[in-house]
Amino acid sequence: MRITASALSLTVEDEEASGAFLVDHFGFTVAMQADGFVSLSRPDAGMNVVYLRTGLPTLPADQRDETARGLIVAFVVDDLEGELARLQAEGVRVTMPLTVEEWGERAFQVRDPNGVVVQLVDWNG
Repeated sequence: MRITASALSLTVEDEEASGAFLVDHFGFTVAMQADGFVSLSRPDAGMNVVYLRTGLPTLPADQRDETARGLIVAFVVDDLEGELARLQAEGVRVTMPLTVEEWGERAFQVRDPNGVVVQLVDWNG
């Protein structure tokens, strides 16, 4: 097997709101978009983030009404404190304060308009 690209697809109530959140606050750009679908990219992310609107008939019936819950979209960054200050200045509500784990991980979390957790992290242990 040879993997040529990667994407994380999340089903949400309002794909446009989640997409705009990543564009406005995390520097993603819209790679593709259609009714009920938006694919976002940035050259350094290593994957696209795709949002699909719940209820899309193109999804299998057992997935149409499922939403992204209980997962964390994590991005490792160079300047964790700088990103925290920037997001706070942009009015993004921090839902988990900067936390330091005993194994060296430092992280904080925010949530997009659909409740998807976005975590910024570094490994300065």
